[in-house]
Amino acid sequence: MKPKLLSLLILFFSAAEYTFGSEKPWIEVKSPHFRVLTNTSVGEGRRVARELEQFRSLMLVRYPDFRLESAAPLLIFAVRDEDTASALNPNLWKMKGTKPAGYYGHSWEKQFAMVRLDTWGRGAQEVVFYDYAQMVLNLNTRWVPTWLSVGFDEFYSYTRFEEKETLIGAPTERFRQLRTRPPIPVEEMLKVTARSPYMHDEDKVYVFRAEAWALFHYLIFGPNMDGGKKLNQFFGMLQDGADQKTAFQQLFGSAKSVDAALQDYLRGFTLYAAAVKNLPTFDEKDFPGRTLTIAETQAEIGGYHLWSRDWENARAYVRDALNNDPNLGLAHEEQGFLCLHDGKDAEAIKEFSDAVDKDKTLYLSLFFKTMMSPQATSDVRADQSVFRQGLTDTLNLNLQFAPAFVQLSKLAVRQNDLKTALNYSLRAESLEPSRAGYHIFTGQILLRLRRYQEAAERARFVTERWTAADHNEAVELWSSIPESQRPAGEQVVEDRPEGTQRAEGILKNATCGDKTKWSLSVAQSGQTISFRQAEKFRWGFSDTFWYGQNHISLCHDLEGNRTVVFYKPSSDADSSGDAVEVEVRDGLPSPPKLPAD
Repeated sequence: MKPKLLSLLILFFSAAEYTFGSEKPWIEVKSPHFRVLTNTSVGEGRRVARELEQFRSLMLVRYPDFRLESAAPLLIFAVRDEDTASALNPNLWKMKGTKPAGYYGHSWEKQFAMVRLDTWGRGAQEVVFYDYAQMVLNLNTRWVPTWLSVGFDEFYSYTRFEEKETLIGAPTERFRQLRTRPPIPVEEMLKVTARSPYMHDEDKVYVFRAEAWALFHYLIFGPNMDGGKKLNQFFGMLQDGADQKTAFQQLFGSAKSVDAALQDYLRGFTLYAAAVKNLPTFDEKDFPGRTLTIAETQAEIGGYHLWSRDWENARAYVRDALNNDPNLGLAHEEQGFLCLHDGKDAEAIKEFSDAVDKDKTLYLSLFFKTMMSPQATSDVRADQSVFRQGLTDTLNLNLQFAPAFVQLSKLAVRQNDLKTALNYSLRAESLEPSRAGYHIFTGQILLRLRRYQEAAERARFVTERWTAADHNEAVELWSSIPESQRPAGEQVVEDRPEGTQRAEGILKNATCGDKTKWSLSVAQSGQTISFRQAEKFRWGFSDTFWYGQNHISLCHDLEGNRTVVFYKPSSDADSSGDAVEVEVRDGLPSPPKLPAD
């Protein structure tokens, strides 16, 4: 798992000044599935909530078997104008380029959308619809190729709601790219991954997104496509583990034939769109609205800054929220996460405990309180029962929260109950099917159960589709399976950065800061090896770390974990070399030692 590029960039920006001090309390609107906070009016909040409900209903009609509820609730900030947006997300406004009409932030534990109401109807919806569609796709697929993921999101992001019908298939704003640029060959489209220039080079990104939209559009509305039935079949084949190229050719023909057909389709005078009728209707007046207290407003805005890693603004808002209402559980929870970020574990535990005491619905505080308790690592059965109850109580508050099932699985492994461990692991895998590490985690349990072929299938599935840390962790699983039990003739190799050597050991310490101060040391074969940071550096970690994407840091709390370092050797006496990639592993716990006969 690699932290998002945007998140890494944000760390290098200084926080903007705290500008909301004189802001009036915001308004909260609740619809059946969404929460909207706005600094305008109840009516504006209801309008945003209604269109999101309509979009969700569209997903349900188009994909009736899809699960739409995520463990991470979506909170929408519908802001008045650009000034409010730039104050809410100052780091985004410091970046070069056109200022966005909105922004959607994914994470394991929270989802935030920010939309500018001065651009609603002129770009803001597309931002939210694009990422909401991506969230829905991730909830329901083990893996899809990049072109299909982007095409799905682009296609649905331009949905238009009319008075009596909903239109899908409206042209993307990047449609002109298809008229003015040479097309990307379909065979090349199929090979694009997250590392490809088409996902990072500014000049190529928009061309790729435009053609992904076009290909997805063609595979629904094109001749002999049965209105998307073949595309749905393609989805299913991918989830069953089929090779993408083979499945594509079987259903749609060769890449070259699709190239020609796609260009003919785009040269047509008009393109099809579909009218979806009879979607559920929503009366905005049924959505309750209320004015938040000033402390609630500060806590909610502080939470946005916290999850966008704008630490200084987060601290200011949370501090003021606690000053205005010391009994506000949400503010204590956010203070707990700030303490966790600073490596102040004792203070974090206190804040999470206070949060749960003041608000029994805060499942994240309960989970972190449980995981940071002494019972979490105890081998005493009574303590383990208390620990299990904390995880169960967390799931009673949020049954979609996969990390709690992972921890229940690990506990069952420690108790040598592998069948129960597998059941919990499979539940986590079903809730977060697009998380590579969960497939590997299940594979490790299957390996201990000696169900070698099933373990090998999971290892192969990940190695063929993921890169970097996820890929390499799956390679380790593959290598752990007895050779006689693996599919004959198949080999997998590490995804190693070019020109690097490999070191493996136990992480002893990491010193963070700017590049000149950064260092990392691992214990290997009785000696300590130290590394500096290379010019181009990345790091990854196992998906099963309980503090996960939102809170994990190389700076603290990872000592003692097995670590793989790919580095370029150095002649410097104080360092073994420059670390190009660091991968921290979260191994399966050891079962209890059985008494001797």
